[in-house]
Amino acid sequence: MSTTERGRRLSEDARDFIDDSLLASYLDQPADPGQVRDIVAKSMAKQPLEVAETAVLLNATQRDLVESIFDAARQLKRDVYGNRIVLFAPLYVGNYCTNDCSYCGFRRSNTDAVRRTLDSEELAAQVKMLERKGQKRLILVFGEHRRYSPEFIAESVRTVYAVREGRGEIRRVNINAAPQDHAGFRTIHEAGIGTYQIFQETYHHDTYAAIHPAGTSKADYLWRLDSLDRAWESGCDDVGIGALFGLYDWRFEVLGLVAHARHLMDKFHCGPHTISFPRLRPASGVRMNEQWLVSDDDFKRLVSILRLSVPYTGMILTAREPAALRREILGFGVSQIDAGSRIELGGYTEAGDAQQQIQDREQFELGDIRPLDDVIRELLVEGYIPSFCTACYRLGRTGEQFMEFAVPGFIQRMCTPNALTTLQEYLVDYASPATRAAGERLLAQQLADMPDGDRKRELLRRLKRIAETGERDLYY
Repeated sequence: MSTTERGRRLSEDARDFIDDSLLASYLDQPADPGQVRDIVAKSMAKQPLEVAETAVLLNATQRDLVESIFDAARQLKRDVYGNRIVLFAPLYVGNYCTNDCSYCGFRRSNTDAVRRTLDSEELAAQVKMLERKGQKRLILVFGEHRRYSPEFIAESVRTVYAVREGRGEIRRVNINAAPQDHAGFRTIHEAGIGTYQIFQETYHHDTYAAIHPAGTSKADYLWRLDSLDRAWESGCDDVGIGALFGLYDWRFEVLGLVAHARHLMDKFHCGPHTISFPRLRPASGVRMNEQWLVSDDDFKRLVSILRLSVPYTGMILTAREPAALRREILGFGVSQIDAGSRIELGGYTEAGDAQQQIQDREQFELGDIRPLDDVIRELLVEGYIPSFCTACYRLGRTGEQFMEFAVPGFIQRMCTPNALTTLQEYLVDYASPATRAAGERLLAQQLADMPDGDRKRELLRRLKRIAETGERDLYY
């Protein structure tokens, strides 16, 4: 169905800004070592890269150049984000879908998929279970189907925010759902969402057409590419982009993501809040094309190059990846991960932490199905601060305002104290004895390293209030 038949309006000055031939031409050129070093230096000065500059890094395959890119990505991550890792969980609300994407277990032609939509009581039960584990940030996931109207999505968000289980609460709900028209985005935004996330899946036009059959809503490349422009014009100034790696040449997809980020920056003076880079995983009834599957070594390269290309954009590493690889890649620039994730409909109450997966109830297989507490303990042992902070959303530090704070480095100075207070909440309310001991050691080290002054004294007071008086949700 065409955009005209849908009666929907594209964004102002909508255009297809992905030029396949141009992007491909960038990848045909050998990398000059001196140019690579100059571009890495630009990244270390926290300047976003042009698409052509990103291509130079992609073309750098010599071991010493690759290692220099890895080292720079590690340093840039520390400089911009410190040692914080933000945690969230996905919550699948419904998996009916009108699309027939060849790579997805939820595609409409997959008769083995168990179809379900959570009603308000079932949704609340999932949220209660997540709150009992200590989760504070969720992303709600919906199939692309008329059942999941903007009004339904907005009501689901309000249901989630209303649930309280003991000291638990969900403080920020992000959305992964179908592209909307302007009115739809406004309706969902008014429910108080955080990030609206839409993946292009692949930026390569011919591949996109081949895996998204005509006659489905997802077949319209421009309607999807333009979706986050419409979101911005409708008040959603916090958006996330992504590509599914394994559908086409991973280097081309990196250039597509950077081109998309620069488009948003040029048009709205702020790039995407997050970039996701999931790899294709086995799914019910899906036959994967091995030609484009991304090796672990190339996956490390793409994460590092994305970090250098978009210094201030959050980067999400999902539980699609196995625990050992996630552990290694965290240092290359990742700022957010999901943990304790279940992607079955009703999985948090009906499967919980069971170390098994039910393929006909999932969109794809997960690689890391460890409980939240295990992931947090490992982060602590590795020297990371697990964070459930939501302060920027709630204080209006999104869109251009986020950039005003982030570019000079203020966010890091505010986010580290906020991360420590949310960590203290988790340690007091939910942590196992081993995790609490590891957390207390990390807290002591962080406080010892923090310079004395008013900010440190105030943080100490807040940590004490959380531990001794039961106060919660104290943020800067």
